[in-house]
Amino acid sequence: MKKNILIIFLFLTAIPGLYAQDKEDREDHREKIKALKVAFITEGLNMSTELAQKFWPIYNRYEQQKWALYRREHIDLNDAASISESKAEEMLKEYLAVEKEEYIIKRELFSDLKKFLTAKDIIKLHKLEADFNKKLLKEYRTRKTSKNKE
Repeated sequence: MKKNILIIFLFLTAIPGLYAQDKEDREDHREKIKALKVAFITEGLNMSTELAQKFWPIYNRYEQQKWALYRREHIDLNDAASISESKAEEMLKEYLAVEKEEYIIKRELFSDLKKFLTAKDIIKLHKLEADFNKKLLKEYRTRKTSKNKE
């Protein structure tokens, strides 16, 4: 799941013309995708209003923590050959720390969700996230292909 979400964010930042947009437009784009994801998961888990009120604050906190880890791990590195060995060692340590923290926040998410969701529902959530990411990637590829044909 981590890799799928990271791929989504990479593609969002790589969409042609997105860099030309101002920050507000990019944020609007992210918000639209987030709204689609909320609808997709809400429908997929057949959430009642009561369940959604419990679920979304926990899930949103998890997503924010995961995004912060993503930013820590993905620094702008233009030329890997030019960094020193000591800097590379520091980066490896940071990558491992991020992976460990990601495991911890995922474990906390599952623990928090198990208070009101079954294990089967949490597995279904995991599948829904993967399905959403596949749909988003497919949409990106379709749009990219149609723009290239123009």
